[in-house]
Amino acid sequence: GEDSRSFHVSIQEPLSITSVGETHSITAVAGGQLVLECPEDAVPPPHIEWHREGSPLQEDARRQVLAEGRFLQIRAVGAADGGEYSCRATNALGDTSLRVQVEVRG
Repeated sequence: GEDSRSFHVSIQEPLSITSVGETHSITAVAGGQLVLECPEDAVPPPHIEWHREGSPLQEDARRQVLAEGRFLQIRAVGAADGGEYSCRATNALGDTSLRVQVEVRG
């Protein structure tokens, strides 16, 4: 006789945001829209948290976290939106973070 089985193999990948430890700088134009990305393709998918100036980011009508945390969108950027933003991705294999310094001009 014959016997067959199928398996689903899931390879876990550690968190791998490149340039960890570096702070990137982005200049945003006042009144425009800003989208920050937390580029993370780990397996299992990580839990992503956004912070601004070290405190958990509060979403509101202008600031929204999209795609399970992968993107942070800020509409109608104002001078008060400048500062350091960071995303922290955590899964069973560890955690990593990325910092972005946002400067607003205009």
